[in-house]
Amino acid sequence: MKNLTMLCAALTLAAASFSTLAATEVIQMPSNAQKIGVVSATSSNDLSSLERNLNAKAEEAGASSFRIISASGDNQLYGTAELYK
Repeated sequence: MKNLTMLCAALTLAAASFSTLAATEVIQMPSNAQKIGVVSATSSNDLSSLERNLNAKAEEAGASSFRIISASGDNQLYGTAELYK
């Protein structure tokens, strides 16, 4: 549980460095947005890479924003994000 908490905190901090990407990461569902789906991605042991992969999948799906709802793993990271438009 402690690892998951640290992982979520790291993902949130990493989000600030990706503000120029097309899909914007959000902490909670935007009030004026509609959920359009869920995507998942994998990455090596790099949180930034996992976030970039989720962002790329969000862009492919036409989402204007996404919210990471889970991230876990040791040597291979797995993540899931909800998509909003």
